[in-house]
Amino acid sequence: MPPRTSNTADPAPTPAEPRPALRVAVLADSDTRWKWGALTARRLTAAADERVARPVEVSGLLLRGRATPTPRQLAEVGEVGIEAEKVREVTAVEFLHTVRDEGYDVVVLALVGGGVQAMLHGLAALDLPRRPVIVTGYVGVVYEKLADGLLLRHGADVVLANSAHDAERFRAVYEGVGADASAVTEAALPFLGGAPYRAEEGRDTVVFAAQPSVPASRADRTYLLRRLVEHARLHPRREVLLKLRSKPGEHTTHIEELPYQKLAQKVPGGLPPNFRLVYGHMGEVLDRTDLLVTVSSTAALESLHRRIPTAVLTDLGVREPLGNHHFVGSGLLTSWDRLDGGYRPRPDGEWLSGQGVAADGSYSAAYDTARAKVAELLDGSQLPPLAPYYTPATAPGYLPGILARHHLAPDGTPLPGAAAPQEPGRVRGAVRETVRNAARGAYRHGVQRVAPVIRRMGEL
Repeated sequence: MPPRTSNTADPAPTPAEPRPALRVAVLADSDTRWKWGALTARRLTAAADERVARPVEVSGLLLRGRATPTPRQLAEVGEVGIEAEKVREVTAVEFLHTVRDEGYDVVVLALVGGGVQAMLHGLAALDLPRRPVIVTGYVGVVYEKLADGLLLRHGADVVLANSAHDAERFRAVYEGVGADASAVTEAALPFLGGAPYRAEEGRDTVVFAAQPSVPASRADRTYLLRRLVEHARLHPRREVLLKLRSKPGEHTTHIEELPYQKLAQKVPGGLPPNFRLVYGHMGEVLDRTDLLVTVSSTAALESLHRRIPTAVLTDLGVREPLGNHHFVGSGLLTSWDRLDGGYRPRPDGEWLSGQGVAADGSYSAAYDTARAKVAELLDGSQLPPLAPYYTPATAPGYLPGILARHHLAPDGTPLPGAAAPQEPGRVRGAVRETVRNAARGAYRHGVQRVAPVIRRMGEL
């Protein structure tokens, strides 16, 4: 008997239920760390196959303080996938309440070490039924306070290292004090990119990447500016740019008490016509750079990644406070005298391979391990309690002061009066925000304008 046939068509497959969005929060305390945190969040949540990608929602939060970026600074950071208008300022306690109420899956702490430690204890004190995966790391070259900064970051689920060299150092510090080193994960700087360097006929541009706190003294900064101006005068057909991080009155990751803009106003004879001060996104400046010069800026790594000729100055010595000791063995160390004569350093390939620069094209895979680690933690049934190395028992003379700066008690709970009660009504909310803005402006004026003057007076 022939098989029975049906005139009814096979039912269409039921579409798969949409996956819930992966909710990520980035908390940053400066313009550079905002850039690092936002781009890190994007790289950690990028799916290999966009067709099955889980939607991602990233919230931007700025920790209120002396280096909180201005709207101009946020705009100049460049494209990070989060609109500047949707980024909001919070206190530490407000941030903890936001995490408690919003149910984030991942939190990226793009903060100075003390801030990371305070947030780790504050998050632990929340005792959430299901806490988020906590990620942290460094925004650039780690050339000072290695042990201090690392131990303040201990307790996060993922501590990102920007290179194999850093990953080895990080693990050695943790293991050396008997702390768990499993959180250390090799990755790379998240903002490396841009087109590889190509010389253009008729273009000859030298860029000096200034740093807010290196060098620190007026004499050293005046010397560097003088040599840069003299280089411009020696090469009148060459465009010489001084790339600045901030405008006077703005703060970045580090305090800048002697802005180059003010020093430039006092250059004898004025600035030559081929010399300019520039701001903006570093990537856009590098697009037209033929030689990058710096003392120790992370911009050197961005430049090397794009194979742009790069020079690290030895004029003020090769010293730990300057950070240029990090470039020992790189082949990049040189002086203004040699650069004036036309010398161009050649980077050492072995040094580059250990620094996460990835000029060989392997950068696209730099975050694979970290991405897989975060995915594994998210898929787990329950994350273990946060367990920083520093506790009231291991560091009773250090930890309470760090937490108190963020209005947290030694057990991580908010100090009395740290969190203002929620006020109903738009009018009250607007008044409260106005008062906060005024207080914030007064605080920044004191930190950025008054305090440096007092410190300089004390040095007289």
